[in-house]
Amino acid sequence: MNPQPTGRAWVFGDKIDTDVLAPGHLMKLSAEDLATHCLEAIAPDFARTVRPGDVIVAGRSFGIGSSREQAAVSLKILGVRAILAVSYARIFWRNALNLGLPALTMEEAGEIRDGDLVAVDPASGRIENATSGRIYQVQPLPPHLLQIIAEGGLMPFLKSRYGKAP
Repeated sequence: MNPQPTGRAWVFGDKIDTDVLAPGHLMKLSAEDLATHCLEAIAPDFARTVRPGDVIVAGRSFGIGSSREQAAVSLKILGVRAILAVSYARIFWRNALNLGLPALTMEEAGEIRDGDLVAVDPASGRIENATSGRIYQVQPLPPHLLQIIAEGGLMPFLKSRYGKAP
């Protein structure tokens, strides 16, 4: 069973900070233009070659640094389907979910190789590496966060519930 269409795994190490995801010196750019610089300090071709449905796989403390939500916004604009990391900076994790970008904790993230084809099902916590044939089980996201993701983020979720965003 394939939980969702597979996407290419983009594998990064520990402590990928928000300044690498959304460089501070470029914060005056539009969100779309800022996204073209996402991860360029460590993966210069990332923004040009990432495809909708691809998956970020990382080590510990993904999203450390400033609380700028543009870091998660850039990944969302580029079409990243999900993030799998050993651990997250708390604020980045919540920013990602609030923007409708699933971020799951995966202790075995280091077993996935760059370029592997990976499918992620946030509701069941099932991760399938189609390249290696390995299937992983991680903690699924709770129903209330899945609802936020399904509606495209917190603001659309609130608007659908209350007729307007606060």
